Parts: sequence; structure tokens; C-alpha cells
Amino acid sequence: MLESKLVKINKPEDVNIIIGQSHFIKTVEDLYEALVNSVPGIEFGIAFAEASGACKVRVEGNSQSLKELAAENCLNIGAGHSFIVLLRKSFPINVLNAIKSIPEVCMIYCATANAVEVVVAISESGRGIIGVIDGQPPKGIENGADISWRKNFLRKIGYKL
Repeated sequence: MLESKLVKINKPEDVNIIIGQSHFIKTVEDLYEALVNSVPGIEFGIAFAEASGACKVRVEGNSQSLKELAAENCLNIGAGHSFIVLLRKSFPINVLNAIKSIPEVCMIYCATANAVEVVVAISESGRGIIGVIDGQPPKGIENGADISWRKNFLRKIGYKL
């Protein structure tokens, strides 16, 4: 028998989130190193859910409040081998390649500043992430004014020249 559950991620508006899956206890330390070496001044909290042994939520980071929030969200998701990263003073685009290059990282479900809900499957043997709901549905196709806004915005925040 398979049940499903929707888990709403609790995060402040100024925080970006990355949710992924990995396969080894050293993930939390490897994620820490990847983040701290990617962006000077980054603030973050990381939580990783073990899937065997003690089955603990392992926590690292350099911001106590983000560590606590990552741990709370990871525990609520409750899916073995899942991890959650909460970021301030950085964007996922600044750290994703470093995270994806960690050998034990299997997949990234989302990297966003949007409100996120995680779709969790629950069976007799455990819990797993089916996917995520990231933001709102489209409200139409961009027009000329929308294209101009997009291009100006990317230049304003420094991602395009």
C-alpha cells in the first residue's frame, strides 16, 4: 500500500532552497565544504536524512537559524537520503555546480526562492520524495514588454552584461 503526503517547506521569503537526494553519511560535510568554498559571505543551513543505521537528521551550516530550519524541514519530509539546503546571501545558481559535483549527490529536485511543497510517498519500508511543487502555474506567454523586463532584470542583478 502506498500513501502520499504533501509537506510544505517552512522558510522566510529571503531564503533560497535546494532539495536533493544523496546516498552517504558524509553528504552533510561535503555539502558544507562545497557551499563555504563557493560564495564568500554565504549563510546556510544543511540537513541530511540518513536512511539506515541510526537514521538521524544530520545538520551542518554557518547560520544557527538556517540550520534549525533545515533540520525541521528535513524531519518533516522524512525521506531517507534526502537533503535540504537553505541559503542567504547567495543564489542556487552560485552553488549548484559545486553541489552536483559531489560524488554522492544523486539528484536535485528543486533550487528556488519560491514557496515549495514536497510530494512524499509513504510505504511500509519508508518514505521517498516523488517530486516538488515549485511556485505557481504560468499566467500566459511573455510578450514584448515581458521580454524587456526579463532582460533588464537579469542585467540589474548582475547575471548578464
